[in-house]
Amino acid sequence: MTKVNQEQVDRTAERCRERGIIIPTFAQNKDPSKIPAKIQEELKGIGLWDVHPRNLFRITWKNDPETGTFHGVNYLEIPRALTGVKARIFGLIGKYFPTGSHKVGATFGCLAPRLVTGTFDPTTQKAVWPSTGNYCRGGAYNAKLLACESVAILPEDMSRERFEWLKSIGSEIIATPGCESNVKEIYDKCWELREQRDDVVVLNQFDEFGNGMWHYEVTASAIQEVLSEVMGSSDRFVGFTSATGSAGTIATGDRLKEIYPQSKVIASEALQCPTQLRCGFGGHRIEGIGDKHVPWIHNVRNTDMIVAVDDKDPMALIRLFNEPAGRVFLGKQGVDHETTSRLDLLGISSISNLLTCIKAAKWFELDEHDVLFTVFTDSMELYDSRLEEARQGNGEYTDRQAELDFHVSLLGQKTDNMEELDHWGRRRIHNLKYFTWIEQQQKEISELNAQWDEYNTYWPTRFRMAAEYDQRIEAFNRKVGLLKKYL
Repeated sequence: MTKVNQEQVDRTAERCRERGIIIPTFAQNKDPSKIPAKIQEELKGIGLWDVHPRNLFRITWKNDPETGTFHGVNYLEIPRALTGVKARIFGLIGKYFPTGSHKVGATFGCLAPRLVTGTFDPTTQKAVWPSTGNYCRGGAYNAKLLACESVAILPEDMSRERFEWLKSIGSEIIATPGCESNVKEIYDKCWELREQRDDVVVLNQFDEFGNGMWHYEVTASAIQEVLSEVMGSSDRFVGFTSATGSAGTIATGDRLKEIYPQSKVIASEALQCPTQLRCGFGGHRIEGIGDKHVPWIHNVRNTDMIVAVDDKDPMALIRLFNEPAGRVFLGKQGVDHETTSRLDLLGISSISNLLTCIKAAKWFELDEHDVLFTVFTDSMELYDSRLEEARQGNGEYTDRQAELDFHVSLLGQKTDNMEELDHWGRRRIHNLKYFTWIEQQQKEISELNAQWDEYNTYWPTRFRMAAEYDQRIEAFNRKVGLLKKYL
């Protein structure tokens, strides 16, 4: 059982009582029908992005943005007319989380357990969210709802929308040198903060098991629910694809493999920074997927394939999917209007995840009975500035350009820059953790070895914590005393 600092829990409970805060359980993240009816009714009068503590109960894949309540899982099937492959490809939709990204779930999985076990003091400490994008946004949002101060660290070249929103939420902001792939610079800033300030607690998404735990528990459950609806008796669930990123989302695949033992976990990264594919490095434009190292919380031994996506393809497709000329062209290719009207649900990294599915479908020669699943982590709502940059740099988007992008960047995906991993391929990638986490970040070599040698106990022990934390959350809410009026 997790150790608890009861004195600190008592102080945090008092703060939550003063601020009107009730913390949802992970079970409620999975199944909002378990949320008290009176809280569900109260949510009807609260906007999806409002800075209101009741929005903690909207950390779920099942938000209904039209009614303010809940419905089934938000997902989208990408038709064959768009993918060019026979396999069925689905993605969970991240836009309908508060802040427009599923990262509010990952950050909740990191911060809430600390509050209910007394390992974080919201009255004296600030939560530091080192990030290449949406993680620091989700962290700053959850911190605000949970009456905590926050510090967001992200590369200076990330999209303007991220910085503007962080400023509006009241987070302290630190911009580090470089772009999406400059993760070490973020880590260096974290060490500097630890040395200079005694009021910070770093919640590093790349080594926070609460990040992967939330996806293992909640995201996998949502996908399983959709699969039970859409798959026929002769269909096969082939696997789950995700950018490696912080390795939180890809933990979904660990759980899905337990449910569907023959399924695969397919990881992707940018071709311009092929760290896992080729031990490579570099800069790229697929925002939000992290680079130049293997995250501590990535269960590499459970990964079956690495796919590298050329960043020019998602950057081309954001115009094809969102410009009027692009959507008109897609309609002429047989893509239905309902699909084209919803393609703005896919942000840059979401399109990269889609391309990973297409490449995997071609590699494995999948047919119409095969199903692949991914996550559309956020929407183009967070990247309007990137579209404007493309318009200014490349001019008007034409039918001719749409034709090129469709045939080259979408239908033209090939089976290059991919590796199906065997035992030693996985071992090679696992060993890369040494250089970041042992040499730079002061992890223990014994734990690195345990991740590989004791994988059948090491990973489940850390990813299956939700039920225990739910007991802590329920006890905490009883101490706060606000929930009883909703029951």
